[in-house]
Amino acid sequence: MALFPLTALFEGDVLELLIPVDDADTVEAVGAVIAHHVVGHRVAQRDAPIRLRHNGTVLEPTLGIGAAGVGPLDHVEAFYDQR
Repeated sequence: MALFPLTALFEGDVLELLIPVDDADTVEAVGAVIAHHVVGHRVAQRDAPIRLRHNGTVLEPTLGIGAAGVGPLDHVEAFYDQR
């Protein structure tokens, strides 16, 4: 397990975040950390799952963030799943 920072933007927000994560954290957990800083503050809360996109690919929520191919200082985009 290794701690590393990610840059993140939640869709609809105006601020980019620097978020420390562990490479074993699930994609879903990383999305929750990003949402914690944004949802209810600058983006309205919705009854929909939060997903992550990295390099244009939506990541599987159950994968570890490192196993999903995300590395230190990579950029991820969090968004509400529209399905």
